[in-house]
Amino acid sequence: MKSPYSAKIVQPDISLSICGYSKVLEIVSNKWTALVVYAMEDGVIRYGEIRRRIEGISKKMLTQTLRQLERNGLVKRVITPSVPPIVEYSLTRLGESLLGPMRVLNQWTKENYSLVEQARASYDQAYYEE
Repeated sequence: MKSPYSAKIVQPDISLSICGYSKVLEIVSNKWTALVVYAMEDGVIRYGEIRRRIEGISKKMLTQTLRQLERNGLVKRVITPSVPPIVEYSLTRLGESLLGPMRVLNQWTKENYSLVEQARASYDQAYYEE
């Protein structure tokens, strides 16, 4: 049986420009994105409420994250004219469809992250401690 590794690769078969995984990572790879999406999973929420729910997020980072999510069609922003204006955010259908895969990743993390930490500790001990 011929090993799949013995074939000479002439051209790359994995591409950042066409790979579905890299495209989705472009959307959700910011560490704040998942947290902001989770903050909105129960429905309409105001900016201040999102900020209070997410420990450590700055106003600037929250604003940037919300704008990017809105640009990508995952979040809807509604401004109600008043003094001061009321700004509410909610997930679009597209944003809601992202919750399922994110929950799967969250479950994987709960089940496996301790193994990742053990692997890191073993690696660090083997390669960094003398």
